[in-house]
Amino acid sequence: MLAKQVIYYGLQPALLLFVVVMWLQDPTSEAVYLLALVVTQVVLGVLEHYMPARPGWIVRWREKLLNIFLVILLIVAAVFVGSLYDTLLEEPLASWRERNGLNVWPNHWPLLVQLFVVFLASEFFWYWIHRAEHRWYGLWRVSGHGAHHSFKKLNALNFGLNHPLELFFLAIPPAIIELVFGVGVAAAGAAVLIGVQASIAHTNLDLNSKVIGWVFTTNRYHIHHHSIVMEESNTNYGCGAIFWDRVFGTFEDRDTAEAGTGPTEPTLWQKVLMPVKEPQDTSVSPV
Repeated sequence: MLAKQVIYYGLQPALLLFVVVMWLQDPTSEAVYLLALVVTQVVLGVLEHYMPARPGWIVRWREKLLNIFLVILLIVAAVFVGSLYDTLLEEPLASWRERNGLNVWPNHWPLLVQLFVVFLASEFFWYWIHRAEHRWYGLWRVSGHGAHHSFKKLNALNFGLNHPLELFFLAIPPAIIELVFGVGVAAAGAAVLIGVQASIAHTNLDLNSKVIGWVFTTNRYHIHHHSIVMEESNTNYGCGAIFWDRVFGTFEDRDTAEAGTGPTEPTLWQKVLMPVKEPQDTSVSPV
């Protein structure tokens, strides 16, 4: 079917190109991030409903509406956390850069080049944080990362369904890049790209991984990271860029039979409590 072929090969690059071009039209607009996410989620959500890769993963409308509400709530909380880091760190780090002559960010480079440098750099820091969450039991628990892995049915909305405690960890890479290195407007563009990429990485669609998957994470790769099998879950840590997994030897390209932290999906309340008490059937928690 032609439509399936177009979606298979063209959807991910088309969405990424669309949001990058949209951001370049007005790089300082705070509304671009929200608009990019809304467009991406609507497109992916409609396609997931009518052309799901795994029909058994279609989420009922009541649950979907709850997830939409939770994602909106968590995005607001994430903005607050990011603003908190900015308030606490922006001035002292700016002074530190000035004293040590470290205002070296290449602001004279083309904005598109800066965007991808920030994107890859931010994903580098997240790769190591994410990998540590899966290797160190204490960090796995205190970050609540298990809540993000506990969903048995994945779709594009899962990009934002994290435990509130994990927002403090998710905000670290952009804070490091933007505040330590004095990045300007390109940081906003990278945030747009990462948000859209994370949505695509969780989507329940049949998408190509062969070419675009050398640098960008595809949903085939990231769904494998959500595997119920611990050895499979400890791969493909890059949510936006799979590039660092290829560099550091944690990349794996295999089919995934089942997602989640165990045979059953915890209730919403159990997910909230996972930093304190994990479900007994959790199989991907570090030991």
